[in-house]
Amino acid sequence: MAVTTQDSELLVRFRDPATKESAYTSIIRKYQEKLYWHIRRMVVEHEDANDVLQNVFIRVWNALENFREDAQLYTWLYRIATNESLTFLEQQKKRSAVPLGDVESGLENKIKADKDFDANKLEWKLQLAIQQLPDKQRVVFTLRYYDEMPYEQMSKVLETSEGALKASYHHAVKKIEDYILNH
Repeated sequence: MAVTTQDSELLVRFRDPATKESAYTSIIRKYQEKLYWHIRRMVVEHEDANDVLQNVFIRVWNALENFREDAQLYTWLYRIATNESLTFLEQQKKRSAVPLGDVESGLENKIKADKDFDANKLEWKLQLAIQQLPDKQRVVFTLRYYDEMPYEQMSKVLETSEGALKASYHHAVKKIEDYILNH
């Protein structure tokens, strides 16, 4: 079985009406920080990341009873968080009714507005470079670079072949290198 023993126990407790809420709270405690940072790297702003994370946990509450355990709970949660983040970014693009490039420069401006922003520091250049990537490449890069997720697990989260993910990551790395060297 792909689910860890601890997650299996949490799922059993979740399916019991007497322990459902405490099991759900345990799942949130266990995964909220990892999911928050995954989401935050995609949507940039803290408030937006919190909103998306809330949506993720609402979806989890509504769908967890039907979770089939053919993947790890962690993988399933990441898939939901990734989809919610991409949906949020799409809604931002539609809501702003401006060209896609303007939305992305808006994300770049949010990074530059941070009180600790220093354009000469490599970590800030990296953040700006990541914001230049198309959404899918940004997701692949953050899962691999920050979360050190293996391609095999990533393919389950993103429902894409490992080969396509390796290519996306390679392209993302090249774009980031070019951005950092030229800015």
